[in-house]
Amino acid sequence: MHPTQPVLASEALVASAHPLASLAGVRVLQEGGNAFDAAIAVNAVLNVTQPHMCGVGGDIFYLIYSSKEGSVRFLNGSGRAAKKASVEYYLKRGLKSIPIYGPLACITVPGCVNGWENLNREYGSKDMRELLRFAIEYAVKGFPISRGLAAAIEQITKTEVHSGWAEVYLPRGRKPSEGEVLKQEDLGRSLTLVAEGGADAFYSMLAEEIKKNEPEILLTEEDFKAHTSEWSEPISTEYRGYTVYETPPNTQAISALIALNVLNGFNLREKKQISTETIHLLVEATRLAYEDRARYIADPKFFNTPLNHLLSKGHADDLRSRISTTHALPYEGISTKDQGDTTYFAIVDKDRNCVSCVQSLFHPFGSHVLVKGTGIVLHNRGSYFTLEEGHHNKLEPNKRPFHTLCASLTFKDGEPHIILGSMGGDGQPQTHIQILSSIIDYNLNIQEAIFAPRWVLPGTIYEKPKALLMESRFPIDVVEGLRALGHRVDVIEPFSSLMGHA
Repeated sequence: MHPTQPVLASEALVASAHPLASLAGVRVLQEGGNAFDAAIAVNAVLNVTQPHMCGVGGDIFYLIYSSKEGSVRFLNGSGRAAKKASVEYYLKRGLKSIPIYGPLACITVPGCVNGWENLNREYGSKDMRELLRFAIEYAVKGFPISRGLAAAIEQITKTEVHSGWAEVYLPRGRKPSEGEVLKQEDLGRSLTLVAEGGADAFYSMLAEEIKKNEPEILLTEEDFKAHTSEWSEPISTEYRGYTVYETPPNTQAISALIALNVLNGFNLREKKQISTETIHLLVEATRLAYEDRARYIADPKFFNTPLNHLLSKGHADDLRSRISTTHALPYEGISTKDQGDTTYFAIVDKDRNCVSCVQSLFHPFGSHVLVKGTGIVLHNRGSYFTLEEGHHNKLEPNKRPFHTLCASLTFKDGEPHIILGSMGGDGQPQTHIQILSSIIDYNLNIQEAIFAPRWVLPGTIYEKPKALLMESRFPIDVVEGLRALGHRVDVIEPFSSLMGHA
């Protein structure tokens, strides 16, 4: 198939980052399940086949559209910090920041399993045992290791390796090769517990095993019992006659909507897509939106993000007035952090129910801590908290951290039109912006939009980007044109992981 040829279907589609996961979703749909049933089956298989990117030890976010209800809803499946977690806890240990790896990485409650249960209870039509059977089979009997998973295992071996992790991913003390069959029997048993006993049984088991095997981790049985996923309203904006929905805070997705609001004031359709002028406007709108991202996004239970103001026409007008067509906004020379590892999938069924779902362990293999006897790798999302007093994303007990994960749904004439998501840490909203603009402004099909040359501004909520990274697939005259405007451009190899995926 040509890389810009989309997959076409008349009834239903499943798009995920692993063929076995997509196949599981299709099988559920063929057996009479709906998109919400398929979503759980797909995600469970991804937990097995992409253990470096996602798992029941991590968080999950859903944007869903129920054709019966005629509305879009958001399910926040992210976990909270332990009751014992505090800035003082880390400062007393002489730490100036939260470690990225290990048991002290401020591991928050993994929200995935509670998210599954919540989705299944509200919209599912099949029993969890039926939906998890594919994942359990691949975990117990094994599956062929992909090139990406083999590379991720190789990378972890260059760090301090956790003993529980090594027992599973370094069988017989050696690195497995691409194509070798990987078995995860302990993970299979944990998934079976979810299928038969539900979230309560799963969290009770995990709390007990953490207490026994990883006493440095702050999470307790009380933290797990208190956890729940939450349904709420998505956030949205109108872009050239389309309604774009995104996940609200504590996710970063509002930055995509802010940038689109700014771009609404420019007639991109009369400009060439791959041109200095167009990319300059997209980049500048994104940079301004990311200033708001750094200033306003945190757990809404702890910080009141001014959503109405940030999504208003007046705010977009103010930001747009800061964009010059003759020179770029200044760049700051600050180093940036690595991107996280995430997985995304999209599903639509015959009734036009839609699921846009993103799940992650944050960094590859999360905290690198695999709780012995469970097969569960715990995420390190809490490492994105800061210890800085007064900061809106400061670590506090029972608080959810700022999340890079975001998912999107776009409607046209009141009907679902685009189910979109991406992987790539802090750059995810930038991928949303570029793909949506490619489709809406330039009439590209979804696969052409995903395959188009891409740029990214790497950075975090604490650090502004020091450069604009552009794939070498961009024409050199466009790159030089941006440099002439004052953009600090670094050209990198095509299809780099720094650009994320979609």
